[in-house]
Amino acid sequence: MELTGWVKNYGWGRKGINSAVAQLAMANDPDFRLNEEETYAEMWMGTHVCGVSVVKETGETLDRVLKKDLSYLFKVLSINKALSIQVHPNKCEAERLHKERPDIYKDPNHKPELAIALTPFLALVGFMSAEDIRDYIDEFQPLSKLIGKEAVDQLHDSTNSESVKLCYEKLMKTEEPVIAKCISEIAKDYQKELKSNDLLEVFTKVNKDFPGDVGVLSLFFLNLIRLQPGQAIYLGANENHAYLDGDCYKDVDQLLESVIFESSYKDRKEFIPYRIDEQVQVYIPPVTDFAVINVNIEHSLESYKLEIQAFGSILIVLKGSRILKLKTQQEIRKSW
Repeated sequence: MELTGWVKNYGWGRKGINSAVAQLAMANDPDFRLNEEETYAEMWMGTHVCGVSVVKETGETLDRVLKKDLSYLFKVLSINKALSIQVHPNKCEAERLHKERPDIYKDPNHKPELAIALTPFLALVGFMSAEDIRDYIDEFQPLSKLIGKEAVDQLHDSTNSESVKLCYEKLMKTEEPVIAKCISEIAKDYQKELKSNDLLEVFTKVNKDFPGDVGVLSLFFLNLIRLQPGQAIYLGANENHAYLDGDCYKDVDQLLESVIFESSYKDRKEFIPYRIDEQVQVYIPPVTDFAVINVNIEHSLESYKLEIQAFGSILIVLKGSRILKLKTQQEIRKSW
């Protein structure tokens, strides 16, 4: 069945036709009307209560047609401003938080994420090694002064996840005027150091979008990942992250309680898909909730047969046109 996605107009999205979400919405929904001054941040496809898809032919919502919920939410994001630092709880934590604060934590599910770049993409993901964080704090003295001698000394004496946690907790709980002063000093006096660490452009952009925000200083704690189209990263439970290039709920205590401060690897690696053949590759994360298949059929290939498992699957066409023939109880033929 052909679905209409749900568009989210968050303030951090790209404006008008420059948004990939807006472009997809125009192709997807005949009733969609583009507003060049509106931001189009996300398109949701699935059965989530905050944005359930609609079956075009009948106007029914997908959850009612399926009589159950899908185990995943499929999104396309188009980002203009950085998103806040966030961390998704594991399943047990999600159930507890949903029960205690359902107005904030909307559902009881964990939220592992697989992010696949459609265009060049920038993200902060997970903590760097304790050694790298120590070196950054030493190099950028306003940050060292903000964190304080006691925490910095402990980081030098015991360069591990516990000392990183102490430093990051001090950072996240510092008053906003002190944070803003630290960022201002780094922006003014440490241009050379930012440039030599390949951080100048990102630091400047994030500080421009959110002047004086503590998230700017997270650049010295988290892995900066640069993805090209087709490359991916996987984010498990309790792994902090922010997508760069909104009004969000801010729960610093929960972030500090949930997040994993241990760096799994010194240099963050992209999530490598499994290639089936020249046309198809599959991104298989270490969870049972979902996988993503990327199908890229060459123009010279007249037809291609794709066999998929009998799970609820959503297909989104990003470019090109083909005739799709589905082998079901009632054979369906669609043109896209």
